[in-house]
Amino acid sequence: MKRTFPAATAVLLAASSAAWADDLTLCWAAWDPANALVELSKDFEAQSGHRMSFEFVPWPNFADRMLNELNSGGQLCDLMIGDSQWIGLGAEAGHYIKLNDFFAANDITMDDFLPATVTGYAEWPKGTPNYWALPAYADVVGWTYRKDWFERPELQAEFQQTYGRPLEAPKTMDELMDVAKFFQGREIDGKAVYGAAIYTERGSEGITMGATNALYNYGFDYGTPDNPYLLEGVVNSPEAAAGLEFYKELYDCCTPPGSSNWYMSENIDAYKSGQVALQMNFAFIWPGVEADPNVGGGRSGYFVNPEGPAGHFAQLGGQGISVVSYSGSQDAALEYIKWFAGPEVQQRWWDMGGASALRAVVEDPGFATSQPYAQTFLDSMAIVKDFWAEPAYASLLLAMQDHVHSYVVAGEGTAQEALDSLVEDWTEVFEDEGKM
Repeated sequence: MKRTFPAATAVLLAASSAAWADDLTLCWAAWDPANALVELSKDFEAQSGHRMSFEFVPWPNFADRMLNELNSGGQLCDLMIGDSQWIGLGAEAGHYIKLNDFFAANDITMDDFLPATVTGYAEWPKGTPNYWALPAYADVVGWTYRKDWFERPELQAEFQQTYGRPLEAPKTMDELMDVAKFFQGREIDGKAVYGAAIYTERGSEGITMGATNALYNYGFDYGTPDNPYLLEGVVNSPEAAAGLEFYKELYDCCTPPGSSNWYMSENIDAYKSGQVALQMNFAFIWPGVEADPNVGGGRSGYFVNPEGPAGHFAQLGGQGISVVSYSGSQDAALEYIKWFAGPEVQQRWWDMGGASALRAVVEDPGFATSQPYAQTFLDSMAIVKDFWAEPAYASLLLAMQDHVHSYVVAGEGTAQEALDSLVEDWTEVFEDEGKM
C-alpha cells in the first residue's frame, strides 16, 4: 500500500532533512581539474544531501592565500586539497586531522593507492603509516612536443644529418638539449618558433619545480637515507651544479624571448599558440592539449622527463585531500573523503579529466591506452621525487626560488655559488627548527 503524507507533513520532513545537511567548502587551486571536481561533486550532493561550495585560488597566489588561512585557524575551508609540500606543516601544526582511524573504520587502505602518492601526499613523517590526507590528484612534470613537426620529412632528414639519429621524443638530457637547439629560431609555416617553454617563475614555486627535473638527474638530492638533513656535498655537489648549469643553458639557448617569469599558464599559452616545439609542464595539462583545436587530435605527443647522467627522476606534483581541523563540519567532510575514495568515483574522476591515484584505476589493463598520454603518465609517476615537505617548507622554497632564479635567469654568479648559498640558507632554517 502506498503511503501518503499531508502537504504540511511533507514540508516538515523536508525541513528536518535539510537541518541534518551541511554546507561544505572545498579549497583548492583554480585550474581545469578543479572545474572537473565541481561537476563530479554534484553526485556527492545528490547522494548525501550536503551542499558543496568551492574556493579556488589561482596558482601564483594559492600557497600564500591558503597557508595564511590555515595558519590563522580560519574556518573557510572544511576540505583542503593542499600541495604535497604542506603535509608536514598540516600535521605538525594541527591544521589537518589525522585520518588513520577513519580509514580503518571505513576499509580505506593506502595499499590501494600508488605508493608514490601515498608518500608524497598523505604521510607524515615520511615513511611512516601516519596519514593526514587521501591522495586526490596524481601529477608529475612531463613534456609535450609537436609530434606533427617532428614527423615532417624535411625536418627529419636535417636532424638525422646533423645529429646522426632520428628526430624523436628525447630520452636523455643531452637529447633534450639537441632537440631544443634544433628548433630554436627555426621558421615553420612562415612563423619563427623556439625550442622549449620551461619553468622560470620566481614568485611562488615555478623555477624550483622546473630546475629540479634537471638537478635530480645530475645528482642533487635532499640529504641521504642515513642523514636526511645532510646538505653539504649533496645539495651542492659538483654533479648537482652541472645539473643547474644544464638548466641555465636550456634557458639561455632555447626559450622564447620574454620567458623570464613563466610557469604553467604561460607555458600552455606558448605551446598552444605554436611558439615552441617542446613544453615542460605538469601532466594536468594533457587533457586540454588533446582537446585543443590547434595542437590536439594527434598533433602532440608526450614524453617522460629525460634521464640524466646520475639518474632518472621527475618532479612530483599533485595533492592530497585533507579535513581541516578548524572545520565545524568534520563529519560531513569525512563523508566526502569516503565518497571520493570509491573506485567508481575515482574512475569517473579520471574520465572527466582528473588524475586518479587509485591503483584499481591506473593499473587496469585498459588504462594505458585510455588516453594518448596515459602511458607517459604511468611511466612518469614511477620515477617521481618531491621537494621538502617539512613544516618550514615555505622558507626552504623561497630560498631555492631566489638562488636558482638569480643564477639561471639573472645570470648572477655560478651554479656552484648558487647551490653553496642555498646550503647556507637551508642550514639556517633547519638549525632554527632544531633539526641540525
